[in-house]
Amino acid sequence: MIIAERTHIPFPMRTFLLSLAVVPTLLFAQTPAKTPEKGIKWVSIEEAQALVKKSPRPIMIDVHTSWCGPCKMLEAKTFSDPRLAEYVNKHYYAVKFNAESGNPVTFKGQVLTNPDFNPANVAGRNGTHQLTMAIANVQGRIAYPTVVYMDSDLNVLAPVQGYLTPDQMEPILTYFGEGGYKTQDYQTFMGGFKGHWTAQ
Repeated sequence: MIIAERTHIPFPMRTFLLSLAVVPTLLFAQTPAKTPEKGIKWVSIEEAQALVKKSPRPIMIDVHTSWCGPCKMLEAKTFSDPRLAEYVNKHYYAVKFNAESGNPVTFKGQVLTNPDFNPANVAGRNGTHQLTMAIANVQGRIAYPTVVYMDSDLNVLAPVQGYLTPDQMEPILTYFGEGGYKTQDYQTFMGGFKGHWTAQ
């Protein structure tokens, strides 16, 4: 049997060598594994306005409330669809906006608020935010959910009210996301549109 001679290593050197062995293990243990991001990358209305100045693209705003059932369906069944999320992330800046929020927002340089907001009604119906009235109003009517499509200059192209499936939303996303609205009306566009998504 061969017994290796014990080599004397000075204490400071032993501490240094030990730290080299332990630090990578600690770093590895504390670093979560990178997973690809799934779902729509939502930003605030202020962030979207900053982003569009650097790299212009349309904006899609989900105008919803906390109590709205169809809004929850839109989130769970439509916005969670991987095909739709991938398309939105590539062609739009996506904003999620609570239509009855009490928080002020700055839009086109103007501060908009909810003067009728009641903090006691956070879980239920509340006052309507001024931004909601400015962008989601369809002939004097507000409904939830409303998905508002804007161009890169923050002009409202269309507020689309009601719950839609991913397949129903695909042509609308394509029409505004790829600039079809600049050269033809929606009816003409739909005449030649062929969807790439099939119902899951």
